[in-house]
Amino acid sequence: MKLTKKQKEIVSKVDLKKDYKIDEAVAIVKQFAKAKFDESVDIAVNLGVDPKHADQVVRGTVSLPNGTGKSVRVLVIAKPERHSEAIEAGADFVGYEDYLQKIQEGWTDVDVIIATPDVMSELGKLGKILGPRGLMPNPKSGTVTPNIQQAVKEVKAGKIDFRVDKNGTIHASIGKASFEPEKLKENIVTFLNTIIKLKPASAKGTYIRGITLSSTMGPGVSIDRNLTDIKTFS
Repeated sequence: MKLTKKQKEIVSKVDLKKDYKIDEAVAIVKQFAKAKFDESVDIAVNLGVDPKHADQVVRGTVSLPNGTGKSVRVLVIAKPERHSEAIEAGADFVGYEDYLQKIQEGWTDVDVIIATPDVMSELGKLGKILGPRGLMPNPKSGTVTPNIQQAVKEVKAGKIDFRVDKNGTIHASIGKASFEPEKLKENIVTFLNTIIKLKPASAKGTYIRGITLSSTMGPGVSIDRNLTDIKTFS
């Protein structure tokens, strides 16, 4: 990664090979975030699991107490009689057959799709389009639900879903560089606590192998994984 003059100056004062406490890592990442736009703050958590085994796939949802800072575009797919409540809840796009057709034609310009159970037989046929983009609604993530209003409001307020990748790492955006340090810390703590609670019974050895925090344009800063127990974070 090519660093700016300002970032090189910061690097000279920071040991990027060191593991930091959460507060310290947040402060360093905020220092690096000097782009002209409000950079996202991202976290990567490497786990001691083998995602090839179904019982070691770590996935779930978490409501970040301070949101992500991002404007989330939500599409609700439901039958016409449910459209008004979806609009009232704040969905950006609402429809049924019209949006099934748009997706079939390649349109996926949304961040989250929420669907009612009674449309999944039709929506499921679009799995080859939505699956690779991480957009297919799923009951486990709360995006297949009869309670449209609650689902939309939760997603808009900062509820995110996550899943371990094939390399055993979970990636997520947990805020913006403009957030107050304490708000970023609260989001990080909530996110890590959720992952810890989802530890598979079949996972052996060290569960949290590494935690890295970074801004969109900045280098990764390691967080001391030995701090990652529920008592420390609660």
